[in-house]
Amino acid sequence: MPRKIAFLGGGGVRTPLVVFGINESAQTLNAEELMLYDVDRHRAEMIARLGREVVRRESGALKISVAKSPEEAVDGASFVLNSVRVGGIGSRANDERAAMQCGYPGQETTGPGGVAMGQRTIPVAIEQARLVERLAPSAWIINFTNPAGLITQAIAHHSDARVIGICDTPTELLHRIQTALQAPTKDVVCEYVGLNHLGWVRRVTLRGEDVTSRILQDDAILSQLYSAPLFDHELIRAIGLIPTEYLFFYYSRRRALENQRKQGATRGEQIAAMNEPLMQRLIELLTAGEDAAALQAYVDYLNLRSGSYMKLEGEGKSAFDEATPQEDPFRAASGYHRIALQVMNALSSETPESVIVNLRNGNTIPEIAPGDIIEAATQISRTQLAPIPVGPLPEAVRGLVLAVKAYERAAIAAAVSGSERDLRKAMLLYPSIGEWEPSEELLKTMKWSSKA
Repeated sequence: MPRKIAFLGGGGVRTPLVVFGINESAQTLNAEELMLYDVDRHRAEMIARLGREVVRRESGALKISVAKSPEEAVDGASFVLNSVRVGGIGSRANDERAAMQCGYPGQETTGPGGVAMGQRTIPVAIEQARLVERLAPSAWIINFTNPAGLITQAIAHHSDARVIGICDTPTELLHRIQTALQAPTKDVVCEYVGLNHLGWVRRVTLRGEDVTSRILQDDAILSQLYSAPLFDHELIRAIGLIPTEYLFFYYSRRRALENQRKQGATRGEQIAAMNEPLMQRLIELLTAGEDAAALQAYVDYLNLRSGSYMKLEGEGKSAFDEATPQEDPFRAASGYHRIALQVMNALSSETPESVIVNLRNGNTIPEIAPGDIIEAATQISRTQLAPIPVGPLPEAVRGLVLAVKAYERAAIAAAVSGSERDLRKAMLLYPSIGEWEPSEELLKTMKWSSKA
């Protein structure tokens, strides 16, 4: 039977990439229709137009439609993609600015910005998951919504919906390691451990040989692993692990904040400044019936956005100072759309595939409760969802991982209870804040609720 796929938050800028991936895998997925829903109906219609142009350009047959309600989108779906931004990019920019003013780096998924984003989003994500329970009980929720690990845990603990969280950060690091080693993907195996936006590669084998020490000692290789010079190589050698890029906001908070202050802006503010002219241009071109030109404007936007990634925080460079790379983002080797399609294809197949995803721990990491969400390499198929055990956490990161997991549990409890005291407790437990007094000022300046 042909499948319908729902996309909640389908008015987002990543949607055309997902359209490309689903159209490319339509036969494997038996996908007939992708139905978008967004609280901004006009924007969803505009993004759907771009999606139809993607399908036309690729000579596909995938139907792209726009739902009037989340119920219409979810009803009868086989997969529900969840990529909502509660409060929009304006709330992100506000959160990041408020964090800076209170002496913290402004970032959307870590630090105070991540706390605020989680508090706005958790109630909405739980409500959507319960909708999936009722209208599409056999569907898988593929959660893109950030903070991805936190939101996936909230869904898993407060609904019976089937959920997998995805993020392209680990896969991007693995891809860079493979490129630096000048080896094909099949020859390189990376052992990954951690939580979402808090993960490390602790072992790398090349054609069966452990090359971890070689990588750690080679400055030329380490310099290729990040889009900006984030980590001192001695730091990487000291911990004996290769961190994912978001560890920068734990290991170099002062530098991140100094670079943001140097630019006088945060990443969220720069993206908001990029989004406004994009949307105006898309309206002009689509109104004129120039859908192909609109799609090219979208590609140019993605290249500008991806080319400037982490440059502000790591180097103090503006997104507008960088030369824009001329690439085809649809055919990139990594990205959210690639991970989402890997997961959906694997869930539709009898043959297991290994993908790094966010899911229940089970016995993968012994220090973490079985029901808590971790980020791990997982064997996925139609009949299997089995994280690959990694053993005890490395001593260098054990305390940080367990503290962040304690924060996540407290943050979910605070979002569900609505208690200000519970929220301040969560911020106290969070290593990125870890103090009681600043939480009072943060409560006054950040956007904690979608209704505020």
